[in-house]
Amino acid sequence: MRVGLHALGIGSGANPAVITSVASTAEERGFATLWAGEHVVMVDRPGSRYPYSEDGRIAVKSDTDWLDPLVLFGFLARATSRIRLATGILLLPEHNPVAAAKTVASIDVLSLGRFTLGVGVGWSAEEFEALGVPFEGRARRTEEYVEAMRVLWRDDVASYSGTHVHFDRVRCYPKPPRRAVPVVFGGNGDLALRRVAEHGDGWYGFNVPLDELPGRLEVLHAACQAAGRAQASVDTAVALVGVQPSDLPQLEALGVMEVVLVEAPPADPDEATEWVTELARRWNVTPPS
Repeated sequence: MRVGLHALGIGSGANPAVITSVASTAEERGFATLWAGEHVVMVDRPGSRYPYSEDGRIAVKSDTDWLDPLVLFGFLARATSRIRLATGILLLPEHNPVAAAKTVASIDVLSLGRFTLGVGVGWSAEEFEALGVPFEGRARRTEEYVEAMRVLWRDDVASYSGTHVHFDRVRCYPKPPRRAVPVVFGGNGDLALRRVAEHGDGWYGFNVPLDELPGRLEVLHAACQAAGRAQASVDTAVALVGVQPSDLPQLEALGVMEVVLVEAPPADPDEATEWVTELARRWNVTPPS
């Protein structure tokens, strides 16, 4: 069972010294993955419902520092050497997919193939409006963007023609070391889990209540069966509400491959080092041999 850490890029986790302390200690102590999410803009009084809390409101204040996760992982690509790096998640329909494919490939090259692209369709209509991007149709646009990006990563001379993306005989370098970057999809609803089964290399479940996880995995299993693939082929990482270290054996039996701890680090870099060390001890994370 892998244990990941979603702690960087926001608030105290946007401080370069804290980022370095958390990342280096997490790698040394054996955490599997560093995760970071994205919002380009926030608004003070959102009309859109946040889907990952009971009250429909995001806990992060609108004036909180929030780093661009791709820039963050560019910074961490060479500041670390073993730990995986993953967006959890990037709001892909807000990006140009050709430009995003190049940025992601660049991070994967700099990290020597350690990058995973976690993507989602987004929930904030206000954010889409500020960026001049249509909110409607964002799910299908996300799926098409992923298809197009995979072509750019794979083919030396790449062509793609879809509803939202078109390019003909272009070259986009560098190529990722594996000629692909793993793409995991966020979202906890039935449609999101079907998207995972049909288009994703994995699922990143965020703020899933522990008692709801078996039901979500059943939906994912059914979606995988319908798509003609084994559920074991879906890399399953979940950030759970109410999880305890004693739950890890049960989660592993359910087929969960990584439990992600969503935490905010201390503002002092030295305290952040001690904080990661204590998290590793509590969750029985062991350093690599």
